[in-house]
Amino acid sequence: MNEKKKLRRAQRDARQEKEGKKVVNWIFGALIVLAIAYMIYMVVNV
Repeated sequence: MNEKKKLRRAQRDARQEKEGKKVVNWIFGALIVLAIAYMIYMVVNV
């Protein structure tokens, strides 16, 4: 029983780490897109 619990915990930790990296990548991607949009906005309005 204890081995099953350890296995499930390890699988859950791996899944959470993978999902966490995905979220971080999405946040950085969104920031880059916003930065590019802001640069375009500033160039057009100058």
